[in-house]
Amino acid sequence: MKDKKFIVYVLVVSVLLIFISTNGLAQVRGKLRGTVVDSQDNPVEKATITIVSTRLATQRYETKTGKDGRFAQVGIYPGYYQVTIKKEGFLPKTFEVHVEIDGDTNMETIKLKTADERAAQSLSGADRAFMKANEFYNKQDYEKAVAGYQEAIGLSSNNWAYHFNLGLAYKKLNKLCEAREAFSQAVQLNPNSFSANKELGELLAREEQYEAAAGYYRKAVELSPNDPDAHYNLGACLVNLGQGEEALGHFQKAVELKPDYAEAYFQMGSIYISQNKKAEAIASLEKFIELAPQHEKAGLARQLLEYLKK
Repeated sequence: MKDKKFIVYVLVVSVLLIFISTNGLAQVRGKLRGTVVDSQDNPVEKATITIVSTRLATQRYETKTGKDGRFAQVGIYPGYYQVTIKKEGFLPKTFEVHVEIDGDTNMETIKLKTADERAAQSLSGADRAFMKANEFYNKQDYEKAVAGYQEAIGLSSNNWAYHFNLGLAYKKLNKLCEAREAFSQAVQLNPNSFSANKELGELLAREEQYEAAAGYYRKAVELSPNDPDAHYNLGACLVNLGQGEEALGHFQKAVELKPDYAEAYFQMGSIYISQNKKAEAIASLEKFIELAPQHEKAGLARQLLEYLKK
């Protein structure tokens, strides 16, 4: 390829900052189970287990522990969930859990600490505010949802889920600076939250803070190496940082995990052009057009293929 200006142009126009998957929910469901005990390792009976999707708040499950402290919830769509364990007289705990396709996810033993009366009242108020805020969020009344999450945070500021959900509500209102701050707080409180790292990476990328965004996407990939969107988004950030070789590896992983990932094929084709790998570029761009013939970049892909085949 001799036309260097053409290659540079391809790299510029090919960049897709962030891709948010809009695929329907998978049809194969999984199972989540675990055991709840007190500080003396005694089973905690009738603890409430609430399981809420981080992607779709209306996707919710609830169960209780038995006499042996064990719980199990079947029929869960694969994805990431906030799992909250509550029992009167104990401090609640909230985790993020990944339920895999047709998988059996075991949270193992969860130990609850007892709460004094004052703390219990405060936490109960925070929980009520949080649940009410979730109701407003589900009704798309995001202003009231924000107020509710803020009330919950005022009563219990160390719960990462309150900050995360506040970020989601701010994001719906297009208050992106406020959303970024909320997601940042969620990551600080729970560094191993895939969803919080992913959301923070997305907002930083929108602000063209690609170096910082890449760091959070790297963490997301580390936490969920089989998530194709995490690899794609990290690859997109790396393209913006001029690190095409490393980006290519993540786009390749994305299509390995999700063979119909059209946008990843477009990105691969663009990088192959910059590497003067004509055959690989043609194959990737043809696959992109096959998968997404009406995509906004399909016209550009056809122009590139016409150029490559001359």
